[in-house]
Amino acid sequence: MAKIIDYSGFSLRRLNDPKFSHLKLLGGWIVYFLLYFLTENLIPIEKCHPIHCRLDDLIPFNEFFLIFYCGWFFLVFGSLLYTMLTDVENFKKLQIYIMCTQAIAMFIYIVYPSRQDLRPEIFPRENILTALMAFIYRFDTNTGVCPSLHAAYSFAILSVAWKDRNLKRIWKILLTVFVVMICLAVCFVKQHSAVDVFAAMIMCFFIEIVLYGKNYWLPRLRGKNA
Repeated sequence: MAKIIDYSGFSLRRLNDPKFSHLKLLGGWIVYFLLYFLTENLIPIEKCHPIHCRLDDLIPFNEFFLIFYCGWFFLVFGSLLYTMLTDVENFKKLQIYIMCTQAIAMFIYIVYPSRQDLRPEIFPRENILTALMAFIYRFDTNTGVCPSLHAAYSFAILSVAWKDRNLKRIWKILLTVFVVMICLAVCFVKQHSAVDVFAAMIMCFFIEIVLYGKNYWLPRLRGKNA
């Protein structure tokens, strides 16, 4: 079992202490939520470009994927909390990766505002999941969608997890399956176009190269286990 890091002596005054300085990275969320609020409220929907592809028309709405869609929130929070409590270096890697996706995505949302018009006007069924889906639709607008941060955060978590030598392979495999289901879920609950998921994948590919190409991927491509 991983050893829990002791935060009992933490206070805001000690944020610059080496023991706690990594927590300053959480400030990236403050910047993100501020930009999220601004982009959601200051960019008119008529200025947003609709995102759509033929694959979207082949994917039916299915409210049961809401389970995986909502599971994403627990995945993000749980991953940050787990690494923060057990592995500072992995926490730093994960938070920096997430901040990179946030910065790039927000830049794109501003210079190329996007929206999706895929949400069903009438749900095919009435149950607790569709009721919850209707609530989410009201709370979360259909703008600022490409690339999908739902997918991007998931790829970031998966990247850090697969590089963790202390994490058992079975957990890495289960996490991979869960991330795949999340990427499918955003399409099946009509929160994103498939284009948004592929765009997130491309964005994370370049982030991966920038963050890890020299220190992680290049030695392995050369046949070295660095």
